[in-house]
Amino acid sequence: MGRRHELTDAAWAAIAPLLPPDPRRGQKWRDHRTVLNGILWKLATGVPWRDVPERYGPWQTLHARLLRWRRDGTWERILAHAQQRSDAVGEVVWEVSVDSTVVRAHQHAAGARREKGGPAIRRSAAAAAG
Repeated sequence: MGRRHELTDAAWAAIAPLLPPDPRRGQKWRDHRTVLNGILWKLATGVPWRDVPERYGPWQTLHARLLRWRRDGTWERILAHAQQRSDAVGEVVWEVSVDSTVVRAHQHAAGARREKGGPAIRRSAAAAAG
């Protein structure tokens, strides 16, 4: 049993082949699964990168790996695979919601001339009298 927001063994087995191999230069890379779990934890909770728990490694590593995976297309492959797999077994409910909110301003609301020392918009004679 994994922790909340972390990959199960079955999910990891499906995603692992989509990840690029570790580069063979410099220091040894942190384990892809640990990094991916950290990225998922951050995205699921919405916390700043600096607040990701230390068990996932340095936040800079997680952030850099996500940027690298986004640049080389790995992240999109992971998301597409997860979507297709979840949709195939009926775990995804596709709903569409369209919101069209329009707030119209009066034609003179923007760019009105100011009177010297006066309000930006003159009041009508009826409003001034009342």
